[in-house]
Amino acid sequence: MKKILVMTAIAVFGMVSAQKNSLLVGGNIGYSNNNNKFMGDKVSSTEAFTFTPTVGYQFHKNWTIGINSVITSGKQEEVFNNNPATLKTNEFAIGPFVRYAVPLGDIFAVYGDLGAGYQNQNMKTTTLGSTSEVKSNGFYTSFTPALFINFKNGFGLNFNIGGIKYSHLKADGIDATSSNFNFSFGKEVGVGISKNFGLK
Repeated sequence: MKKILVMTAIAVFGMVSAQKNSLLVGGNIGYSNNNNKFMGDKVSSTEAFTFTPTVGYQFHKNWTIGINSVITSGKQEEVFNNNPATLKTNEFAIGPFVRYAVPLGDIFAVYGDLGAGYQNQNMKTTTLGSTSEVKSNGFYTSFTPALFINFKNGFGLNFNIGGIKYSHLKADGIDATSSNFNFSFGKEVGVGISKNFGLK
């Protein structure tokens, strides 16, 4: 059913190093695109863009704490009974995270990020010329394991293939809630370039 999945994360300055007392600033960019066809005709398509800025402080060679945020913009188009429908979604999330990293020598390290925080969502649905809007607020928790490859002078590559996330949202003004548990191992790919900043 899923024809195309592209998740690319390009970290402007990333967040893993074996050096303590370091400032870590990150900016990941992600993109995904899915198209579904039935008997040669496109029946649905989904496109999403994600930006994830992060700031952290590495107080120990294994531990980092910081603030992580996620900005997502998505669009989904479907055709039902020859009637096209469009769903546009904008999401924002922010909260603290803690990271534990284990060096596997001078070049490789594995780490896991555990985070939680606040999130909101704005969904607009347009069908037959009519548009409805639903705004929601809630919280999330997430865990993402990853691999770090150290090149030189704090520069390196981060790589992950998804994680685990629980999300809960409550709509404003109406009696509606949404709870989702997402297990995305093997469904997403994140790659980033990293830079570590030492503090005096």
